[in-house]
Amino acid sequence: MTISELCLSDTFVDQGFNWNIDRNAVSFEKEEIQAGLLDLEKPCFIVQENKDLGISNERLSRSARTNTHDLIRPVAYAPVFTAEHLGDPEFRYEHGTTYSYYTGAMANAIASEEMVIALGKAGFLGSFGAGGLVPFRVEEAINRIQKELPNGPYAFNLIHSPNEPAIERGVTELYLKYKVPCIEAAAFINLNSNVVLYRVAGLGVGRDNKIEIKNKIIAKISRREVATKFLEPPPSNIVAELLSQNRITREQAQLASQVPMADDITAEADSGGHTDNRPLVALLSSIIALRNEIQEKYRYAKTIRVGAAGGIGTPESALAAFAMGASFVVTGSVNQACREAGACEHTRNLLAQADMADVAMAPSADMFEMGVKLQVLRRGTFFPMRAQKLYNFYNTYNSIEEIPATEREKLEKQIFLKSLDTVWEETKAFFKDRDPSQIEKAQNSPKRKMALIFRWYLGLASRWSNTGDPSRKMDYQIWCGPSMGAFNSWVKGSYLEDINNRRVVDVAKHIMTGAAFLNRIMVLRSQGVSIPPEYSRYVPEPL
Repeated sequence: MTISELCLSDTFVDQGFNWNIDRNAVSFEKEEIQAGLLDLEKPCFIVQENKDLGISNERLSRSARTNTHDLIRPVAYAPVFTAEHLGDPEFRYEHGTTYSYYTGAMANAIASEEMVIALGKAGFLGSFGAGGLVPFRVEEAINRIQKELPNGPYAFNLIHSPNEPAIERGVTELYLKYKVPCIEAAAFINLNSNVVLYRVAGLGVGRDNKIEIKNKIIAKISRREVATKFLEPPPSNIVAELLSQNRITREQAQLASQVPMADDITAEADSGGHTDNRPLVALLSSIIALRNEIQEKYRYAKTIRVGAAGGIGTPESALAAFAMGASFVVTGSVNQACREAGACEHTRNLLAQADMADVAMAPSADMFEMGVKLQVLRRGTFFPMRAQKLYNFYNTYNSIEEIPATEREKLEKQIFLKSLDTVWEETKAFFKDRDPSQIEKAQNSPKRKMALIFRWYLGLASRWSNTGDPSRKMDYQIWCGPSMGAFNSWVKGSYLEDINNRRVVDVAKHIMTGAAFLNRIMVLRSQGVSIPPEYSRYVPEPL
């Protein structure tokens, strides 16, 4: 039985290929055509015999002797193109990876040591989720990851924490102490001495008299004005301050003006967690254009790479980002449902059932007073609604005491499940070790005290989701973007539909391999080959 669904479209143009295919190496059966398209490590030749199109992965050697009757000239051709070819080779070289892909840091160690180590051993870059952790916990992660990946690749997150400057400073000092080679800087609105110190303290001059950058930065941004700060050299006033404090050398201070703040910029679109909900097609092109403008101005020795994050959860979205010029792609939400993630099984099950519309915006714990929101899962949890209610109270009243007694009682019974006085005592105990200045400031500010009490719920809600507290299932804060729903739709019916089969390396390899496969389909279609959907869908198979 021959396959006639594969055919030449009205837009077909004879490419005039001057090589031939051995008819005996051509397949016309559906399963064999599919297998030929999927064999990305071999070239793909489409041939026509009568009205049927067939496929071959073997080009006839010039030295081979074949009867002319057995030769067929191809009508379309796709070269070898695998997952390793996607993106910018400089990204792979600089970070020591096999793929132009990394997994973003999900705070509170959701992007766990296990996740980073598994990815690193498979040739992928993973960023540890240090956000929300105290320095001691981050130090444990550094020691473990460096032991398992002495030569990398790995990265650690440095999240801007305006409400906890001591934590941010302590984590930065750890990265310098242990010579962490790459950080993912996130949530920065303005640059501060912590992130500038990390960058400049890694500058030096090599034997070839070229500047060496030992401390690499991947800056995660969603706004042009923030991207500009990382695309330009470190601010001279901060560099001068660090020099006056003897935290950097005079040579490093001089070299700082010749390098950008970041090696890579991640344009973060509609993602889980902190997000501006930007559409990727608009954000990525805008940031690439901005990069080009600043590169023209400063003439850096190496061009800053721009990658794409937010909405990357399928081969189609990954390929779209690469086609737009992304040097690399970044995934987040889809990894949280994997076995290596620092999330409980109930959370992972909820994520595996999510659709694209099952997300909502809710107030964040770390920037609660500023009104900053993050994107979370709303399916199976009351967290988005309850968190918003707390923020509304914060905006309406100046202290806990101003809240009407009936409303306060509802808060205690429905959200906190304990008295607000008890919550305040637990909050004081929490910050006693973490950052005592928080309590000192709140003692003289009823508004700030109210914020800390409300943040008790917001902060613990994500930890309940990670630890799997059965009594607080309806309060789980699960960071999630619409890519989770797209991923679930893509893997439905495959082995990855079962969360027990979801491993972070499998997910990464299938997204990248699927993108490379779709690139082959696109190349053939551009030559006028009409390929039906059943041939062009990439279905994940067990690795």
